[in-house]
Amino acid sequence: TGSDHEIHRYAGFTLCYRESYEQPEWVAYEINREELNKVAERGDNFRADPSISTGSASLADYKGSGYDRGHLAPAADMAWSEETMSESFYMSNMSPQVPGFNRGIWKNLEEEVRNWVEAFDSVYIITGPILEKEQYPTIGENKVAVPEYYYKVLFAPTGAQGEPQMIGFILPNEKSDQSFYSYAVPVDQVEERTGLDFFHVLEDSQENLLEVEAQPEQWAQ
Repeated sequence: TGSDHEIHRYAGFTLCYRESYEQPEWVAYEINREELNKVAERGDNFRADPSISTGSASLADYKGSGYDRGHLAPAADMAWSEETMSESFYMSNMSPQVPGFNRGIWKNLEEEVRNWVEAFDSVYIITGPILEKEQYPTIGENKVAVPEYYYKVLFAPTGAQGEPQMIGFILPNEKSDQSFYSYAVPVDQVEERTGLDFFHVLEDSQENLLEVEAQPEQWAQ
């Protein structure tokens, strides 16, 4: 239904909110080297998102649940203005993450993304939970689904060799001592799992070529 795929644009990112899961199925943004300059301090101003027509998840949903309010567009990627930082704390940008995941492997991958931005100047990021089941365990009165996996898809228009490169990651929502590289997958595998078509703005021939490969060595610094 239309109301279950509500697209909202903010200053720093765009997301598609799924009311039936009380979280976004994707959050997309581009970040460039200039935007790595921190202007805003982390505000921790978590709040419901008034723009979601059906109402977003609330702080109360997460309270005492044992799950972190896991940012999908990370606050640190949105520190280039007060507005973008503030909007990253809307509950529409959150998903229930196991604390050891959110503060561990997920955080490590987020930090590495900023290193890639530094290296390649500009990176496009699409990230979210994999919502492939109709029913998940839920938290709170609003029944926020607890995902089993998260994905991140990255596209650098000018990568390591000055050529475009693309990579996907599918990570289980659990504490892991593995490197996030061990969860690298071709982007078309993420498309298969999520039912989404990423980067359809690219020419198909280029897109198809990039999406079938996952070459972590191109990304290894």
